Amino acid sequence: MTIDHHADHTLPDPAMLAGRRIIVVGDITLDEYLYGRATRLSREAPVPVLEFLRRETILGGAANPARNIVALGSQASLVAIVGDDAEGEHLRTLLRAAGVDDRGVITLPQRTTTRKTRILADAAPRLPQQIARLDYLDRRPLSSDSEALIIAALADHLPDADAVICSDYQLGLLTPRVVEAIRTLCQQHGVLFAVDAQGNSHYYHHADLFRCNDAEAAAALGTSLTDEGALTVGVIRLYQELAARLVIVTRGPAGLVLVGDDEPCQHIPAYHVSEVFDTTGAGDTFIAVATLALAAGCRGRTAAALANIAAALVVRRLGNAVVTPEELRAAIMTDNRSGIPR
Repeated sequence: MTIDHHADHTLPDPAMLAGRRIIVVGDITLDEYLYGRATRLSREAPVPVLEFLRRETILGGAANPARNIVALGSQASLVAIVGDDAEGEHLRTLLRAAGVDDRGVITLPQRTTTRKTRILADAAPRLPQQIARLDYLDRRPLSSDSEALIIAALADHLPDADAVICSDYQLGLLTPRVVEAIRTLCQQHGVLFAVDAQGNSHYYHHADLFRCNDAEAAAALGTSLTDEGALTVGVIRLYQELAARLVIVTRGPAGLVLVGDDEPCQHIPAYHVSEVFDTTGAGDTFIAVATLALAAGCRGRTAAALANIAAALVVRRLGNAVVTPEELRAAIMTDNRSGIPR
């Protein structure tokens, strides 16, 4: 395996990520944060009692890569489902405020809008600490009628797109039938087919980009990837079994490994991060930036390096976050290890 320290080259300006049109299809969530001040221990159980301070809601799941795409100057259209409830309407409001096209978001009265409620103890000046999380969700696969609605929305939006991202949070939208329709439509219209999968890897054959983390890759292969040799063999095997053009396996602080049609198996070290506040949403930022870079004509390792830096920037913040072109440009300019040839 090649170790690419890319010290002597320069990454392209992040401005080249702008001006694309990307469709994100997948499971969207309303991420709710409830902050409270810990005042005492409960008499009922060994847990802190929090006095409510504030509530915040942000876009989560497949809506997060869409936010990142818009923040980088491109257009994002979302194909997803929500329930006929207050949470679903609030999600639409947040999408529109973020500049994400929600015309492909379908309301299904029989479904519940996914909501993830995080309860945090806020004790300034320290960072808030998560105490618990409560998820409201429906993991049932879509009915055939609902699948048809999703496929129709895709067929309407996809012909003018530069790329499609499948953001699979394992909540039932990306069924085999829907994935097959995405793959077929992408092939028919010459649209880049990118995947960010937390499972069901075997659904996603013939992707132009397939990304998962090392734990997800190990689960997909049914083997351990704990040492460098096994990881190299495993990533190459995943690339071959999925018949993908490019596979990227991210490893958090250990960097990433990639292999592709025009890329030998190689390792890119993690971008230096002085403080990690919250890794939530880092994968969403990674797939958004990598897809934009590939759509702009970058090589796989260049796309991976840009995405690597962008993901490192967002883990410095609490909750799902986005990276701007200015932040990404500054990080590239100040890190001597960040550049590799386009």
